[in-house]
Amino acid sequence: MMLRGLVAVLLVAAVAEAALTRRVRRDDDDDEKYTSRFDNVDLDEVLNSDRLLSNYFRCIMDEGPCTPDARELKRVIPEALSEKCAKCSERHRAGAEKVLTFLIKNKKEQWTRLEKKYDPTGQFRKLYEEEAKQHGIKL
Repeated sequence: MMLRGLVAVLLVAAVAEAALTRRVRRDDDDDEKYTSRFDNVDLDEVLNSDRLLSNYFRCIMDEGPCTPDARELKRVIPEALSEKCAKCSERHRAGAEKVLTFLIKNKKEQWTRLEKKYDPTGQFRKLYEEEAKQHGIKL
């Protein structure tokens, strides 16, 4: 099976770089992008900490309290999915791919639950399947 959708791609960026999407900024070309304020978050630290990863996951799944950053992330996931991550920078996309790959390989139960919540009809899986395949993301 191939990637199940950009649900992961955005969620991925979310889980590891939760605050990435906290605010929208304007680039020089006047395109809206999610904030770069948190681009230096150490993704490996988040992914390798069950506590940090679990806190973001519980927030995103409506199962626990949210930090302001995680709450904003949860708010923008649907928009980012439906708009093909139009407000994401290249750094956001790279972070999302890293987190996505980690979740699929190491946290399958969480990945499955995220997909059920954010892509219950499989529309995003279909929309992003080819792109994921090109990045070598497999289940």
